[in-house]
Amino acid sequence: MPLILNIDTATEIAGICLFKNGEPIASVQNTDQKDHAAWLHVAIEEMMKNAGNKMHDLNAIAITSGPGSYTGLRVGMATAKGLCYALNIPLITENTLRVMAFAAQQQYKKDSTNGILLCPMIDARRMEVFTAIFNDEQEEIMKASAIVLDEHSFSFYLEKNKMLFFGNGSKKWEKICNSPNAHFAEFEFTSVYLGILAYKKFISNQFTDIIYSEPVYTKEFYTHTGK
Repeated sequence: MPLILNIDTATEIAGICLFKNGEPIASVQNTDQKDHAAWLHVAIEEMMKNAGNKMHDLNAIAITSGPGSYTGLRVGMATAKGLCYALNIPLITENTLRVMAFAAQQQYKKDSTNGILLCPMIDARRMEVFTAIFNDEQEEIMKASAIVLDEHSFSFYLEKNKMLFFGNGSKKWEKICNSPNAHFAEFEFTSVYLGILAYKKFISNQFTDIIYSEPVYTKEFYTHTGK
C-alpha cells in the first residue's frame, strides 16, 4: 500500500496531498503565490502529522515539474528532491499541462471529451501562454511550449477539430479567438489529480532520476535589474 506525497507549486494556487494505495487521504492548498516557499515545508509537516503518518512512511514523492511559475517550480523541485534524497525514496515528475488536461477530462460535464483536443493554458504574462495539446487519450499532439497568442493561433488544429481551452491563460485567447470549433471552460486543478497520475507511474515504476531532474521552464528566465 504505497504512501505518496504529491506537491504542486507550479501555478498561483499551490497544493499538496497524500495518497495511500491510490486514494487521497489528506490535502492542503495555499492561494497566496508569494507565500509558496514559506508555506510548503510547514504544510507538509502538519499534513503528515494530522494524517497520522511520519515522513519515513513515504514510499515516493511526486511533483509537477512545469511549466509554470519560475519561483514555484524551483521551490517545489528543491523540496521534492531534498526529501527523496534524505528518505532514499523515488521521485515522480509530471508535466503541469498534462495534469491540467487530465483534470479537465475528469471534470468535463457537457459531453465526453471523445474526439476533442484538450488545450491547457498557463498565463505567462502579456499575450504569452504556456500551452500544449492533448487528445482524449492523453497523448501529446503539440509539445509544451511558450507561445504569443494572436488571432491565427491554433488555426491548423481548429480547422478540423473541436478544441477545449482552459486554464488561466485561456481567458486571453478567448477574447481574440473567433473559431466555432473553439470551446472554453473552467476547471479546478488540484494536487489530487497529480496524485492519480503519480500512483499510476508508481505501480509501473516510472521514476525520475533525482540527480538529473530539473524544472521544465519551457522558456528562459529573464529578470530586470534596476540601475
